[in-house]
Amino acid sequence: MERRMVLDRRTVLRGGLLTGGGAALGLLCGGGTAAAAAPALLRARPRLTHGVQSGDVTAHEAVVWARSDRPARMIVEIGRRPDLRDARTVRGPLLTPRTDLTGKTLLRGLPSGEQLHYRVRLADPDRHGLLSEPVVGRLRTAPRARADISFVWSGDLAGQGWGINPDFGGYRIFNAMAAADPDFFLCSGDYVYADGLLAETVPLPDGRTWRNVVTPEKTKVAETLAEFRGQFRYNLEDAALRAFNARVPMIYQWDDHEVANNWYPGEILDLPQYTEKRVDVLAARARRAALEYMPVRGDRVYRKLSYGPLLDVFVLDMRSHRDRNGPGTSPAQRAGILGAEQVAWLKRELRASRAVWKVIASDMPLGLVIPDGDAIEGVAQGDGRAPLGREREIADLLSYAKRHRVRNMVWLTADVHYTAAHYYDPGKASFTDFDPFWEFVSGPLNAGGFGPNALDGTFGPQVKFQKTPPRANTSPAEGYQFFGQVEIDGRSAALTVHLRDLDGASLYSVNLNPRR
Repeated sequence: MERRMVLDRRTVLRGGLLTGGGAALGLLCGGGTAAAAAPALLRARPRLTHGVQSGDVTAHEAVVWARSDRPARMIVEIGRRPDLRDARTVRGPLLTPRTDLTGKTLLRGLPSGEQLHYRVRLADPDRHGLLSEPVVGRLRTAPRARADISFVWSGDLAGQGWGINPDFGGYRIFNAMAAADPDFFLCSGDYVYADGLLAETVPLPDGRTWRNVVTPEKTKVAETLAEFRGQFRYNLEDAALRAFNARVPMIYQWDDHEVANNWYPGEILDLPQYTEKRVDVLAARARRAALEYMPVRGDRVYRKLSYGPLLDVFVLDMRSHRDRNGPGTSPAQRAGILGAEQVAWLKRELRASRAVWKVIASDMPLGLVIPDGDAIEGVAQGDGRAPLGREREIADLLSYAKRHRVRNMVWLTADVHYTAAHYYDPGKASFTDFDPFWEFVSGPLNAGGFGPNALDGTFGPQVKFQKTPPRANTSPAEGYQFFGQVEIDGRSAALTVHLRDLDGASLYSVNLNPRR
């Protein structure tokens, strides 16, 4: 109980209800004791509560996020110099309780291909000269010409009962990802576990004890908007994650656990822990919380981010538009895991792309069989023969890409809680009308380790590498946490993928040369 009491007190401090005294504060208030004057003055000074984040960075634009402890105006300064003496100031939105005091400022007209520094302050809405202490960050804009590019990806944070453990270094994998000095972080989904409860202590197989920081929102499944917001605030309690956010922009993608395990539109939950059984209601609240707390531009999960002539990133949404989870055996199914509108968008954007590499950010793997009880949650349904069910949608997409000479697609994903490299070979597939491609899997960030999953042979996936834990729900304390890194050489345009462990050691690497 001690950890929860400490955290609750910090929450009160953020609200300005508990403050320290000082004689100088008493003088500033024009009389009265320091003890009486200090609370009034400090309550009037806004404070940034959860660090800063940037995201959806392009050559000339970026989103910067912050949260206040009370209504305040967000102000961002951005410049090339770390001391920000060359900075320009951008007046951001008024942060109000309507968005849980979060806000995002869109920065325009940025120089391309440069490292920039920014500083966020909050201004009292009535007394504009009364400012918060600043919080600083940095970002790199996308290049306009060929240049070296590096980014990291992973997913799954605070899942299966494994939350922030200060004894373990918190979410320490973010320290290893920061050490890679990436241009951006591609979040592959399950950034929060809105359906994942945390206990204060969990016994480990070797006799040790895992100790979670626990907040009230992590003691039940999220159902209300306030509870979904609390899931995001929980992760931002971690110092390693906040430090990472301040120096590495994010491209955010969601999966199922932002809402509820294995969800699909129209589902009615049959679970006793939920009072609200309608998934569509839960998903709307979860989506609002995600868009409030993540540095995303716009209100659509699927989107394309251009990162110069060498890279386009296509972010998919395999949750919002999918059909019902079922056996996946229909030989005539037209809809699938993406939906007609998203498939049309993806085909159009892939065909129009002039980037050398097309990275498909997929929140689920294509060839791994991922069950949902007696149904199928993913794409592959396990028989390894001609495409059926959701496989038909993917087969159509791959065939379209081949027909229109869409070269150099690489699929990146997480979801299954282990790391692997899969080569999809039409020469070994039941369905052959596609160009060969690679899929790389890496995760979790801080969650239970699982795997491996069975591979379905429909698209001919071959396991080139995989590393899995010794048992289901292996804790982060045993080290089976993973992320991936992509490096693109500015001169040769070669793309190298590294699958890395919790501390950043490379477990597997492969160099891919672009096809012309």
